[in-house]
Amino acid sequence: MDKLLKVIALFICCVPFARAQEIVYSSDSSKAYEQPKFVIAKPVAKLKPLKAPKPILHELAFGFRFNSDGWSIYTDYGKVKTQDLKRADIFHNLFFYELEFTEKKHPKEEKIPGSATNRLGGSTSYKYGKINSLYAVKMGVGYQKMIAGKPDPGCVSIHWSNTVGFSLGLLKPYYLNVYGDPQAIKYSDANKDLFLDESSIEGSAGFSKGLSELAFVAGGHIKSAINLDFSTNKNNIIGVQVGVNAEFYSQKMQLMALQPERSAFYDLFIAFQFGRRW
Repeated sequence: MDKLLKVIALFICCVPFARAQEIVYSSDSSKAYEQPKFVIAKPVAKLKPLKAPKPILHELAFGFRFNSDGWSIYTDYGKVKTQDLKRADIFHNLFFYELEFTEKKHPKEEKIPGSATNRLGGSTSYKYGKINSLYAVKMGVGYQKMIAGKPDPGCVSIHWSNTVGFSLGLLKPYYLNVYGDPQAIKYSDANKDLFLDESSIEGSAGFSKGLSELAFVAGGHIKSAINLDFSTNKNNIIGVQVGVNAEFYSQKMQLMALQPERSAFYDLFIAFQFGRRW
């Protein structure tokens, strides 16, 4: 009896071991035998880390301004000021330098047609009562503060900018061609009656007349504006600027006859600008 129990126990222990081994069918050599299967894991490829976008640090913009008293062309070069360079393309302030050329016009200035012919050359139209043209070269520094950023390309970014700087006024006498005088004339106390006599005026003597008599007047300017950037590309600048400007000069200047002299000029403006960030 004891021997029988030992045989049964040995059989029970050997069955699991036999299942783990290959099973060979001795009666039929054509049949396959079962072997344990092993899965070989494939090596995992190492992923290259994604490169962060290059932060935007500079801006260069060009624009044209329609002023309530004239026009301007300008260019701005700026450096981005931000604590988060990774997001400088959508949220940033800007410190910039500005160069501008502008023409100032008197509110009463109006172009009217002259005679059909202008024997001395120039234009047949003229500005009645205008005695001086005023241009200015303006150099300034400014700071543009973000009000609302551009979280996605379809949004408009809004900035508030303030500029202050130096202005150099260029005062040029305005010449007319008139009947009865072989040369173009400019306004003076001696010929003011002829200069203001519409029946005697042939037309303007042209822009080049009077350039050799430019007078330079030093001054300063200050400007404040709201900038709206509509660009759908973070590297481009396509925007509109709306604001106010004030210019002050070291001496009074007269632009129109019978009108008071002025040393301060104020205007409202709207500007269209385009440029590039990098």
